[in-house]
Amino acid sequence: MRIGHGYDAHRFAAGRPLVIGGVTIPYELGMEAHSDGDVMIHALCDGLLGAAALGDIGHHFPDTSDQFKDIDSRILLRDVVAQLQLQGFSINNVDVTILAQAPKMAPHILSMVDNLSADLGVEKNQVNVKATTTEGMGFVGKKEGIAAHAVVLLNEKGG
Repeated sequence: MRIGHGYDAHRFAAGRPLVIGGVTIPYELGMEAHSDGDVMIHALCDGLLGAAALGDIGHHFPDTSDQFKDIDSRILLRDVVAQLQLQGFSINNVDVTILAQAPKMAPHILSMVDNLSADLGVEKNQVNVKATTTEGMGFVGKKEGIAAHAVVLLNEKGG
């Protein structure tokens, strides 16, 4: 078994959609990013890549490449999953925490789980998504941006 942790954060930006867990969430601000700015999926990609000792999301999908400009992060996640499969890994489970003072994430969590389980190729009971605020502290609490943590457990095939 291999454990990985991922973290990502993006600041808010006007004129962009807010996409978290592949769900477009109604809000007046989106994320400043080269891609769609999906902090949850970016953290999850980093956790998966880290568990497999395959580097990080920036190595695989550099923000200096026009190929990834405004790309749907679910495409990146599916690519990471394909890389894991080529290396002989399968996903045991993932646990993701979104840190957001606003907007409320609770109404969207089930849709996020649906998206992640589909993209990861696992059952819904292998995916956990939760959200919390920071009680007004830090950049999240001041509503300057959103962050996410992901913890993943991989199995080595044949192991």
